[in-house]
Amino acid sequence: MNIQLSHMPSREKKERQFGLTMVMDKGISLRQAEEMISSSSEYIDMVKLGFGTSVFSTQVKEKVKLYHDAKIKVYLGGTLFEACYVRGELDKYRKYIDSLGIEMVEVSDGSMALDHKKKCALITEYAKNYKVLSEVGSKEEGILISPAKWIKMMQAELDAGSWKVIAEARESGTVGIYRPSGQAHVMLINKILAKINGNDIIWEAPKKAQQVYFIKHCGANVNLGNIAENETIPLECLRMGLRGDTFFDYLPEEIVSKMKG
Repeated sequence: MNIQLSHMPSREKKERQFGLTMVMDKGISLRQAEEMISSSSEYIDMVKLGFGTSVFSTQVKEKVKLYHDAKIKVYLGGTLFEACYVRGELDKYRKYIDSLGIEMVEVSDGSMALDHKKKCALITEYAKNYKVLSEVGSKEEGILISPAKWIKMMQAELDAGSWKVIAEARESGTVGIYRPSGQAHVMLINKILAKINGNDIIWEAPKKAQQVYFIKHCGANVNLGNIAENETIPLECLRMGLRGDTFFDYLPEEIVSKMKG
């Protein structure tokens, strides 16, 4: 930080195991990636090349190396994994990620029906050679999964070898752990946190209000994903109480009382 202030939360340093920020790269150029790294690499832990964008983006291999050199992990959106799975072409998928030098894999089933035992078997298989993220929750609006099933699936996937489990929200932030309005499913989230260690979960939170909710609910070192490439530093300000939404969260009561009147 360029100025050291008192009454700030303790923040994990890279390479973090929790307090993670995952940024969604939806096809930005190599130059844009360079600019993002120059301005905010210290606050980015992972970059997801969203859905199938890596298939059409230029200079993907060069961009992956750029991220890796900045100590940022890279993986491809789970939708591409699913597209290869339904076509019976996971061998092509593995060759593709190896050709890019990618060491992290997302195993998901948000767009397709996949037997959960098979999903866990895939997680175990990929975990032999890659760091695995697995995603829980459907990308379709109106599909409700009971809290007990969320918990059971998350725990099974962690046991199968997932490094972290991702709570689905899409880039729209209107499905999975959120209502169509974008508001959090509070009861669902609380029930999950009562059973699953929050450090093992990455909550997709593309909207500012969602980021604020999880920071207030879980603290500055909550794992958050699907962050826009230009929102990393604004998110860090939210985490550290340097934005209006979280301004009073870390200040002592005597200051809060005085300033709020």
